Amino acid sequence: MAGTFDELRKKLEESITSFPYIYMFKFIIKSDNKTMALVEVIFDSDADIIQKQSSSGNYISITVKQVVLSVDEIISIYEKAAAIEGVISL
Repeated sequence: MAGTFDELRKKLEESITSFPYIYMFKFIIKSDNKTMALVEVIFDSDADIIQKQSSSGNYISITVKQVVLSVDEIISIYEKAAAIEGVISL
């Protein structure tokens, strides 16, 4: 799975020039409290998490703003999210 995020790592290293940095993560999940809880625990307690239900009520979009200290931290969060069934990273 290490190679899965190589392209993202390259883009992040080119675009983020200094840390700490406020990074915005975006995910889509099916409307499910368990999945939502699994996503929330990936982040620090002071992260800004915004949920928005789709008009049909079947999906939730999640936007999270969190202070990160490195590209490795960003990649680690995406790896944890990818391990949760039903999470789509944007």
